[in-house]
Amino acid sequence: MRLVVAFALVAAVTAATTGALTFREARIGVLQQSQDAVIELLRTQVTRLAPELAFPPDRAELGRFAAEVAGAEPSGAWRVLAAYRGQEATSEPGDPFEELTPALRKAVDAKSATVFQRVNRADHTALVVGMSVAFTSATSPTWPLSGLQVFLTVPQTTEQAYVDALVTAVQRAAVPALVLAVLLALLAARGVLRPVRALRHATRSIAEGRLDTRLAVNGSDELAELSHTFNETAAALEETVAELRGMEARARRFAADVSHELRTPLAAMSAVTDVLDEDAAGLDPDTATAVRLISEETVKLARLVDDLMEISRFDAGAAVLHLDEIDLAESLRRTLASRGWTHTVDARLPQSDALRGRVDPRRLDVVVANLVGNALRHGARPVRLRLYEDDRPGAERWAVIEVLDAGPGIPDSVLPHVFERFYKSDAARSRTEGSGLGLAITEENVRMHGGAVRAANRPEGGAVFTVELPLRRDESGQEARP
Repeated sequence: MRLVVAFALVAAVTAATTGALTFREARIGVLQQSQDAVIELLRTQVTRLAPELAFPPDRAELGRFAAEVAGAEPSGAWRVLAAYRGQEATSEPGDPFEELTPALRKAVDAKSATVFQRVNRADHTALVVGMSVAFTSATSPTWPLSGLQVFLTVPQTTEQAYVDALVTAVQRAAVPALVLAVLLALLAARGVLRPVRALRHATRSIAEGRLDTRLAVNGSDELAELSHTFNETAAALEETVAELRGMEARARRFAADVSHELRTPLAAMSAVTDVLDEDAAGLDPDTATAVRLISEETVKLARLVDDLMEISRFDAGAAVLHLDEIDLAESLRRTLASRGWTHTVDARLPQSDALRGRVDPRRLDVVVANLVGNALRHGARPVRLRLYEDDRPGAERWAVIEVLDAGPGIPDSVLPHVFERFYKSDAARSRTEGSGLGLAITEENVRMHGGAVRAANRPEGGAVFTVELPLRRDESGQEARP
């Protein structure tokens, strides 16, 4: 639109300027031609008739002379005034000769040359010509003035018609010029903006992940060079992303394969350590300590392998939800009871069947167990577990699960990274009971439900983890209710 408007403005200014200059030159030419023709004819008539005039002429002679000069114009448009030393007579008796101005009289008195003036009246424009008549003599080197002055006025109706027609022609030419300029602007805009639009669509396609997008390169101008550069960039990006994806896939496959291969020997090791744990009481102290250490590390290794397998399923897109309509409060109570946390955690849960939803019970159990276990390990008691329904506006209902502790809280530099894999805030505490994947698995499970999880510090001290889950509808389309 800006390009079209700019073209239209340039065309309008150009048409107006050209029209004004053309009009000016044409008007001058028309008026100059008319003026020269009138002056030339007047001089011819005066030269022919002045010798026949008796000197000194009286009023009647001046009137006859003026009428004869006026008769030189066939259309009868001339009006002539003849003056001689205070006496005046016109070609038409009683003609006031209003077009004759004092300035023109003064110019005729002061100059021997023919002078003229254009006078505008209310209804017309007239050309007024004035000249002094001089006589030549064989003995005199100069042309003495006779005292006779002739004034002519002729309406410029025809010339005005020519000028009006010229103005109309200029006005009529301006409209096609503007239309042509707009058409040219549209063509130019289309030629310029088509590759720009193609570049925009291609860029958007690249942003959406279609890295094989390419532009057609036409011509050798700057836009063609830009399209060529875009294609080279897209090709390099596609190659780099393909390489990164291949490396990522190989890394995931390696982790999954290693985890899978470790499960069988870990199962055997777990069985052996269980037997050794039973006989540890009868062993000497050093051997018993070694047995217990091996048993603990085996348990940690088994948990790490299980977490790696779970992360691998998330990365491969193989994790699925098995939704079931359950009582959320009862599910949280079972999670605490199965891990012996019933008397350790302060659970503030609603009554049975007060809050129901369609969730994956196993994954909800993992989410709550990871958050509560994290609070018990890294926070301080009392640890509280809360469940309530969010009253946010909208048709969809949300359940909120909060896990709070009374510990020192999470450092501000750590908060943005708590859900990253294998992230530990204390580098010196490199060996802990956890695998470093618990919060990452929690975030993935919550995201699969369409919810969100976040970590923050409470003003009164301690950390709080908040999980928001949508209460999905059942198969009939109704909200899951008791």
